[in-house]
Formats: sequence, C-alpha cells, structure tokens
Amino acid sequence: MQQEEKTFRFDKLSFLIATIIFIIEILIALFITDNFVRPYVGDVLVVILIYYFVKAFVNIAVIPLAIGTLLFSYLIETLQYFQLVKLIGLKHNRLANIVIGNYFAWEDLLAYTIGIVIVLMIERKKLLHD
Repeated sequence: MQQEEKTFRFDKLSFLIATIIFIIEILIALFITDNFVRPYVGDVLVVILIYYFVKAFVNIAVIPLAIGTLLFSYLIETLQYFQLVKLIGLKHNRLANIVIGNYFAWEDLLAYTIGIVIVLMIERKKLLHD
C-alpha cells in the first residue's frame, strides 16, 4: 500500500528564502526610490516570495504551484486595472493600497513572468542536484 504524502508541512528552506525576500522587499520599499529596482525588481521578487511562502507550508508540485502563483499575480494586477481598492471603499487605506495596489501596468505582468521563470530555473537546478 502506497503512503500518501501530507498536504501540509513546514519546509525550513522555503520559509527562509521567503523571509529573506520579504526583508529585501521591505528594504526596497523603505529605501529605494528609483525607476527600476523598486518597480521592476520588486515585482520580480514578489512572485518568488509568494511561491516560496506557499511552498513552505503546502506540499505541491513545482509546476502547479508556479502556475498558481503566476495566475494569482496576474489576478491582483487585473484587480488594479479595475481599481478594486477604490471600488471597495479602501482608497485611503494604506495597507490595502500596498497589498492590492493602485496602478495597472503591462510591465508588471512581464516582471511576474520573469520571477516565475527564475523560480522554475532554481527548482530545475535543485531537482538535478537531488
């Protein structure tokens, strides 16, 4: 009889990666005011952060998690296009503006895609070494 894998678990390495990227994101938000690192590198990193945060707690295959993370990121960006924060009456709520965002940008979709490609390259390299 085959033993089922647990759906929930705690992966220390994934949590560590997510934590480090979270700290980098905070530092970017607090100290970087340029037109490249803050908007683009931050968006690349945020999908990597989401991927590894979920991976830290849920046992799921690489491809479904990567696709789910990318679709989630696209959804958030689409909600920005429709100005969800304003629609739900939270345009003056700083946290809602940071988490959901205000401004749709096609470039953000590209940055999210680049972030997931980076994740897939990292995961592929890990699989080859395991």
